[in-house]
Amino acid sequence: MAKIVTMGEIMLRLSTPNNEKFIQADEFDVNYGGGEANVAVSLANYGHDVQFVTAVPANPIGECAVAALRKYNVGTKHIARSGERLGIYFLETGSAMRASNVVYDRAHSSISTATADEFNFDEIFADADWFHFTGITPAVSDAAIELTEAALKAAKAHGVTVSVDLNFRKKLWSSEKAQKVMTNLMQYVDVCIGNEEDAEKVLGFKPGNTDVTSGELELAGYVDIFNQMADKFGFKYIISSLRESHSASDNGWSACIMDGQTREFYHSRKYHITPIVDRVGGGDSFAAGLICGLVDGKDMKAALEFAVAASALKHTIPGDFLSGIHGGILYDSWIAYTLCRIYFWQGYRDIRKTDSLRTESCQHCYR
Repeated sequence: MAKIVTMGEIMLRLSTPNNEKFIQADEFDVNYGGGEANVAVSLANYGHDVQFVTAVPANPIGECAVAALRKYNVGTKHIARSGERLGIYFLETGSAMRASNVVYDRAHSSISTATADEFNFDEIFADADWFHFTGITPAVSDAAIELTEAALKAAKAHGVTVSVDLNFRKKLWSSEKAQKVMTNLMQYVDVCIGNEEDAEKVLGFKPGNTDVTSGELELAGYVDIFNQMADKFGFKYIISSLRESHSASDNGWSACIMDGQTREFYHSRKYHITPIVDRVGGGDSFAAGLICGLVDGKDMKAALEFAVAASALKHTIPGDFLSGIHGGILYDSWIAYTLCRIYFWQGYRDIRKTDSLRTESCQHCYR
């Protein structure tokens, strides 16, 4: 069991039911989530000791967000109570040729005004193995930029491995500001995760033919930019998810990874995901799967395959969290075989395994 810390904003999510448009909806479904919170939930469900660092308002809505994390055994003792409000985002889920739409209402949220003196980072990172953040957190405010760098400095001072999911959000900041801020923060990062848009908008790298609507991806372009990123930043691993978007309901999903030292490159198997139930949190479940594989000592190929499979499964589950999982393994639907093969058939014996891992769809779990 590894000790993993994530830090970012948890938000109230209000989504239209039944793929309705905003103008049609008379009610909203309520969930809580956010990039780093979603990662924390997945990792806690895999059996790791996870602490989530954030700030929420000292009111019942803030406590509901904390309760949503506790439900999945995420540690909440380092959550500050400060600020005016919890951030909100409204989600209109796309279908077929109609894309999803997100409207943010997060100005002056608690995390956007939080400062480093609200957190004891020496205590937070004591004995920690891994720290994960995303590019969303520094995007919410200048104060959040300072908070993020303070956390990164403390993490590195404690010898903690750091991962980032670049996660460019054009509704939060410009590409120019993102590149200025994130380029500076990369000095603290060991493992860099993103997609083709993130690499271009956040760090200024662009692979070859990567139009996600084309249904085709040019892997040679990723080899090129991964090499450039390894040269510039010295990352241990560089990873990109690869989405081939045929429609809002039909995607191809795979990923690639490079070892920054040896420059070995690997492309995962590809999943055809249709119909997509909810793609929100898909990248976060991918990041969590990758982190889980690496901290559990898997090689980069096995870690990537686990991440892609877990993320593909998330696309079939509503809400931000990859919920309904337990015991460190996802045993659900057609992805069970892949996850079982990666974690058991290849000789892995998880100390967290229980009888609940066995399913009728897989007769070889304890072989």
